[in-house]
Amino acid sequence: MKHFARRLKLKDNINTDYVISGRFKFAIQDPKELSIHIFEDIDPTFASRVHKGDILVAGENFGCGSSREQAPLALKQAGFYAIAAKNFARIFYRNSFNIGLMLVECNTDFIDDGDELELNIDKAKLKDISKGLVLDIAPLPYLMRTFLEDGGVIGYFKKHGGFGGEIK
Repeated sequence: MKHFARRLKLKDNINTDYVISGRFKFAIQDPKELSIHIFEDIDPTFASRVHKGDILVAGENFGCGSSREQAPLALKQAGFYAIAAKNFARIFYRNSFNIGLMLVECNTDFIDDGDELELNIDKAKLKDISKGLVLDIAPLPYLMRTFLEDGGVIGYFKKHGGFGGEIK
């Protein structure tokens, strides 16, 4: 599975309140409406610059903070194909795969805002086409890949009739 995209970059320790401010988390239930407010406290124009299929790139500890699913849901609804970061807060990581939002872990130090990227999940590579760099990504576990293919945990559950049977 290959995907080409433009990258939008953020720094380290982006918490879920930066992804979607608490003033919106509790007032807005519609994920589409939430998505127009992503990163508004960091950059009020951020959401308007996102194109469907973009890859969001960040540093360390992306998604720390609240365990609510509004943050990954708003990012998915905004159109991000994937989020690449050095690492993710564990609850954000799990919530993202639960809803079918792909996360990849790799060294993001050399990627700049606006670089063209190619993500190849099958080969566990993220290529910065703009710089000619090829970065190794942490391979995605089989179950997480299956969740992504099925649209998240609920999609998996509907497709497979539950969680019975063999999970590789």
